[in-house]
Amino acid sequence: MITEKKSKKIKKVKAKPAKKSVVKKVVKEEEKVREEKKKEEKKEEKKEKYFAGIGRRKTAVAQVRLYSSKKEKVDFVVNEMPFEKYFPTLEQQIIVQQPLKLTKNLDKFSISIKVKGSGSKAQAEAVRHGIARALLVCDSELKKKLKRAGFLKRDPRKVERKKPGLKKARRAPQWKKR
Repeated sequence: MITEKKSKKIKKVKAKPAKKSVVKKVVKEEEKVREEKKKEEKKEEKKEKYFAGIGRRKTAVAQVRLYSSKKEKVDFVVNEMPFEKYFPTLEQQIIVQQPLKLTKNLDKFSISIKVKGSGSKAQAEAVRHGIARALLVCDSELKKKLKRAGFLKRDPRKVERKKPGLKKARRAPQWKKR
């Protein structure tokens, strides 16, 4: 019995690099999958019950959400940043926490805040106003305490506009008789 050995020649094929358009499509698909996962996570977070309040001061607007905290850790987030980072000065931190300390609810809620406009102090006061309103939605018996402290009243003062012929809102150019 004679066996024949056939030699198989292996052809080496050079792999061609993928076209840029194909790579871009793959990257876009991966990004879409990541975005969908993030949206699903946000939906799960949003399903929690919360109490909302909107606070304003000058041109600052704060949207406040108080989540009833079932966890051991209480979160206090402002514009997706920790509260202490967003309001670095002690004065601003005290302003923001005033309604919670007054009503003794400092550790009962996880708080999520979105604030925009104006300066940092006006934003802190807008957050205080929003937290007070959200606490009022949560428990209407707190109205007397919060109103007496002045946290429910919106501070209506705004910057006066500049008038023509003047340097600022009221400052006139220096005038000389002779």
